[in-house]
Amino acid sequence: MRGKQAKKRILPPDAKYGNVLITKLINYVMMDGKKTIAERVVYDALALIEKETEKPAMQVFETALKNITPAIEVKSKRVGGANYQIPVPVRGDRRHALAYRWLLVAARAKKGKPMAGKLAEEIISAANNEGATIKKKQDVQRMAEANRAFAHFARR
Repeated sequence: MRGKQAKKRILPPDAKYGNVLITKLINYVMMDGKKTIAERVVYDALALIEKETEKPAMQVFETALKNITPAIEVKSKRVGGANYQIPVPVRGDRRHALAYRWLLVAARAKKGKPMAGKLAEEIISAANNEGATIKKKQDVQRMAEANRAFAHFARR
């Protein structure tokens, strides 16, 4: 690796909720540098969550995030001419990155609603341990469980 490792940037908390997790969600939702639009989408989604669940939006969002963060994933490794899917634990930063990515992919895949509505629906279903993001997490963990026999290759 050439040069120095890039320093980790510290994100400021968002304006409305004062939470770094919401800032991160806004940054993931943002497309083409249009942050104000992303903020409006996220804040509208959180308002919809509060209206539908009658619970604080932050509580529902944090529950959803906790439910969809993966603990284990598989990585490909070539050993003696064959590729093996080796189960490895997920690092802390990557856990959240995968959770946000899965959440947005599932929300964007839905049709017929504005983005705020789709995002709110996906967050609520993730908080209730159902929906496309939970299915994705379970698929990843099931894959890791199925390939547990190859875990000894991870130590090479």
